[in-house]
Amino acid sequence: MQRRDFIRAQAAATACATFGASVTAPAWAHGPAHTSKPRAAAPEQKPWGIAGQPRPGLRRIDIRMSDDMRFLPDRIQARRGETLRIVVRNDGRMLHEFVLGTKQELDEHAAQMLKFPDMEHDEPWMAHVPAGGQGEIVWTFNRAGEFDFACLIAGHYQAGMVGRVSVTPK
Repeated sequence: MQRRDFIRAQAAATACATFGASVTAPAWAHGPAHTSKPRAAAPEQKPWGIAGQPRPGLRRIDIRMSDDMRFLPDRIQARRGETLRIVVRNDGRMLHEFVLGTKQELDEHAAQMLKFPDMEHDEPWMAHVPAGGQGEIVWTFNRAGEFDFACLIAGHYQAGMVGRVSVTPK
């Protein structure tokens, strides 16, 4: 009788572990299935601002990305406190991304991407856009200063796929 109870307990534990593994949140990797969709903003303050809430009337900035490793335009102007809807379109044939940050953080992340090109991440200040696709970031620039954006896919940042954000005081 004790052996039967032990086997049942083992089977229940295995079933719980299997179920728990199957309901974990998905992680996004750089690859063909990687997409960018508007998502609920995580209210984490960063040196370059905080995720904003999508709402009608936001100023829209359209940025195009291409396989020549450039953003067009490669400059964004904002006022401190302004929330922008940044829409990025990938005109290329390969995956590109748009990542907001400070130069130091982008440098560090780019170095990690070279070591681990399939690194998994999905943050409100990033838009991963497959070839021919479109992504969006809604961001509140609540701090004045000079910030950056870049494509951190391995080799793209190093090829000069970068841009600048100037946030002026109100």
